Amino acid sequence: MPSKLSQYEETPPMEPQEKREIPPMEADCTLAAIVFTDVEGYTAKMAVNQNRTLALVNRDLQLMTRICEQFKGRVVQDTGDGLFMYFSSAVNAVSCAQEIQKVISQTAAQLPENNVLKHRIGIHLGDVAHFEGGEVKGHGVNMAARLQTVAQAGGICISQTVYDVVKNRLPLAGIYREVREVKGIEEPVTVYQIPALDLEESSNKKVFISYRSHDPDLSLAEEFYRALKAAGHEAFMAGQSIRLGEGWPQRIDSELKHSDYLLLLLSEKSVTSEMVIEEVRRAKELRDRNPKAKPVILPIRVNFPLSSPLNYNLREYLNFIQQREWRNPEDTEKIVQEILEIVTEGRDQEETTEGQKHPVAISDSQAKPLPVAIPEFPLVPELPEGQVELASIFYVERPPIESRCYETVLQPGSLIRIKAPRQMGKTSLLARILHFAANSGFNSVPLSFQLADGKAFTDLDKFLRWFAASVARRLRLTNRIDEYWDEIFGSKDNCTAYFEEYVLQNIENPLILGLDEVDCVFQYPEIAADFFGLLRAWHEDAKNRDIWKKLRLVVVHSTEVYIPISINQSPFNVGLPIELPEFSQEQVQDLAKRYELQWSEVEVEKLMAMVGGHPYLVRLALYHIQRGDFALDELLEIAPTEAGLYADHLRRHLWNLQQHPELAVAIKQVMNATSPVRLEALSAFKLHSMGLVYLQGNECSPRCDLYRFYLRDRLD
Repeated sequence: MPSKLSQYEETPPMEPQEKREIPPMEADCTLAAIVFTDVEGYTAKMAVNQNRTLALVNRDLQLMTRICEQFKGRVVQDTGDGLFMYFSSAVNAVSCAQEIQKVISQTAAQLPENNVLKHRIGIHLGDVAHFEGGEVKGHGVNMAARLQTVAQAGGICISQTVYDVVKNRLPLAGIYREVREVKGIEEPVTVYQIPALDLEESSNKKVFISYRSHDPDLSLAEEFYRALKAAGHEAFMAGQSIRLGEGWPQRIDSELKHSDYLLLLLSEKSVTSEMVIEEVRRAKELRDRNPKAKPVILPIRVNFPLSSPLNYNLREYLNFIQQREWRNPEDTEKIVQEILEIVTEGRDQEETTEGQKHPVAISDSQAKPLPVAIPEFPLVPELPEGQVELASIFYVERPPIESRCYETVLQPGSLIRIKAPRQMGKTSLLARILHFAANSGFNSVPLSFQLADGKAFTDLDKFLRWFAASVARRLRLTNRIDEYWDEIFGSKDNCTAYFEEYVLQNIENPLILGLDEVDCVFQYPEIAADFFGLLRAWHEDAKNRDIWKKLRLVVVHSTEVYIPISINQSPFNVGLPIELPEFSQEQVQDLAKRYELQWSEVEVEKLMAMVGGHPYLVRLALYHIQRGDFALDELLEIAPTEAGLYADHLRRHLWNLQQHPELAVAIKQVMNATSPVRLEALSAFKLHSMGLVYLQGNECSPRCDLYRFYLRDRLD
């Protein structure tokens, strides 16, 4: 048989004017398990000490190569700080990865900290193509490389195909499932994480200390830090642990992922911190997804009595958890010792009593009319945080939104959809709709999906059981889930029967169901599509059946709906859509008067040039100016800096952007441009949902100068 080269040489020459096509590369395709490794923080380590880092990397790569050969794999390529390995068996590939992390972990225990590298490993089973010279390419290779980037330091990330093969053949202690966006892949990808600490159990625990960098919070945090370190545990404090120049958003997220405990110091100031709220939200999200329910949250109130209310978001996150109280330095030793005992013994936190866990529906006796007049201004304005109280004079109506919602909620089988970025007033509007409905004699039930434990999202049946039981509970109906859940029928049919034959039959007046934070459900596409399809079916049934006319739905969310739902099954294209706008100049001027500030149009225009009409940012500025903390010009001068009033708010956005590099790249384009920028559609809608940009047709522009100045500087 002639060689490939002779075949090409025997091809008749073409005329000069003809184009000669390049023959395709010949390759053999096969199914293989591909493994990629890399070093966490490699670039930063190279910048500090290149020669030392290279020596440590070469040491570990030699070890990995030997282990790869033991498990019948081969090294295709040295990638510089990692290996590209090939296995014909997914079981061998995962076994090899586990052995690598185990041996490296055992070796690290005997080495100084500065001689230890942490490696991330990604594994995918898929089609690959073999070329001459041993080269391997294909989607299977690309996917494994992507998974390595989302693996934890010291951990392993495997794809669904790998998990399906090895789940009944290998011990996978601590493994948990995530749905992640992966660069280069259009749809979210299901992955399975094997955390670093589950590869080798340790009696030492990792504790993330969340604190405000002012006394007494700071001093107390340092006491905990020293005591935990002395007891042999790992403790993380941002001020103690993050080096100058290190990317703090990535470091904070990484530390939370690997922590056993989040020690949460709550003071009067920290409970309003957006970064604290974001840390708690992220910890709860990680805890819900982790089979070992880590990290455990341990709240301690620092000079902040238990009788003092938490803001809306923290109240939702912490309403199950017992909170300890620190009043003065005399309490330090006792509380430090108590926390040490909990951490050392590996205990969970205690829960509150059953009756404290769930709010109940608003009854007629509880409902009070909303204020229709403002007789006088309060001497001390309320600090803007979370939901604006029903009777607050600082709630700004945005006509005709409220009146349209009140009118619609009275209609049989109605559906209202409220969408806006965070802190735009969605929950405050929902509270007023439910209050109005209660005053109209209806049953008003608020239900936040933040209250659902992670186990509720493990499958559709558990989720719908939780949902149905939660609604009935708030209506003070006996739990009869087991009577209506029949294995012969599907979960959606059972849930429908529970509402139709039990819940709606046992209430005289219509039920207004306010579903808040439904973004929590979007993270679980398999559940979300069926759940929202069910809501749409109930809404459609109300057109023909009297029993379903008694149910009215108010759905509240921040982000765009990216889950694949048929247009005929989605509740997000029917009903009354409400997208909350920013405040107008007239509304900001009116609000300034309520804060007893006699502002002209000039002052209002100055403030809005910086923060636009964003309700929270406007109210925060007016509050601190009224209290004498800042003059307007002083506030505006430092607003987009780390020393400014909005530093916490801005850091939260930066943290979120740096968790999604493709969004960070996109927003940088917008902030550096002098005119609107056309972005890829998905990135544009996500940035719009975060509240960072305006959408003008197909183009994006910064929502306000605050974001432009801060992000342009921080993302350079």
